[in-house]
Amino acid sequence: MTLADLSASLGDPVLALGLMAFALLLIALPIAFWVVSGATSSAAVRVLVALANLVLTAQLILRWWQSGHFPVSNLYESLCFLAWACTLTQLLVERSWPSPIVSAAATPMALLCVSFASFALPETLQEASPLVPALRSSWLVMHVSVIMCSYAALLVGSFLSVAVLFTDRQQTLELRSSSIGTGGFRQAKLAKSALDQSEGLQLSPISLSRTEQLDSLSYRTITVGFLLLTIGLISGAVWANEAWGSWWSWDPKETWALICWLVYAAYLHTRFSRGWSGRRPALVAVAGIVVIVVCYIGVNLLGIGLHSYGWFFEA
Repeated sequence: MTLADLSASLGDPVLALGLMAFALLLIALPIAFWVVSGATSSAAVRVLVALANLVLTAQLILRWWQSGHFPVSNLYESLCFLAWACTLTQLLVERSWPSPIVSAAATPMALLCVSFASFALPETLQEASPLVPALRSSWLVMHVSVIMCSYAALLVGSFLSVAVLFTDRQQTLELRSSSIGTGGFRQAKLAKSALDQSEGLQLSPISLSRTEQLDSLSYRTITVGFLLLTIGLISGAVWANEAWGSWWSWDPKETWALICWLVYAAYLHTRFSRGWSGRRPALVAVAGIVVIVVCYIGVNLLGIGLHSYGWFFEA
């Protein structure tokens, strides 16, 4: 971005708010990594992320008021909405477990979204544009907002799984019921007693280690994201049938969204049915990050399909 482009951005209140959110997240990022070795998250990071969320909220409302429609008509608006959803998810997750690892894992995502939207996209994709007839539907708010929120939850949960890969030094996680709660149980052998010479097993409540907390929090966050993604896909199918007369057309974006759903369904299957925890499901979650990036950014920018915003192959 040149100085002339920066001056033009500052003249547009929507773009200026985006730059303000970028600055807040940029300040928060080094602090988040600086305190990552501590036991609790930094209040300064939470305040900066909360301010960035408020700025993004104001930006989206202003763009909505200017354009007259829900602000997802181009890639710039959807990236800002995704950044808003990521910061909100980060704040909610930190309320569940105030660890600096959460900030270190989630803050870069929101910063990357805002920086890509503000500095990498051409002006044609930053300006508000009228909706095509197929998008002038009440399903727009339902489908796109739920999908964006699902991506945010899935990305935050997946990056928490990445943190599990770094903190889990091949130690064995033996969680039994902590995936949906804050407590945990391990099997412990009972010592032989004079009355009973047989060995037994007892469930002993314990506090969770940092790695186990991350693993549990990642699982719960991905579960919420998966449920939102399912709702988003269903609403998208209903909308497609209303707009084009077909529930599913195997559009590239639809295909990759289905692949994304299957990857995270496999992740949840390994947790529910196989009882996996720690590194193995974390590797599945990492694959999910790649699929989301291809589904959301790759397909959009290749200029193919009904969901494309276009860029690389524009004339």
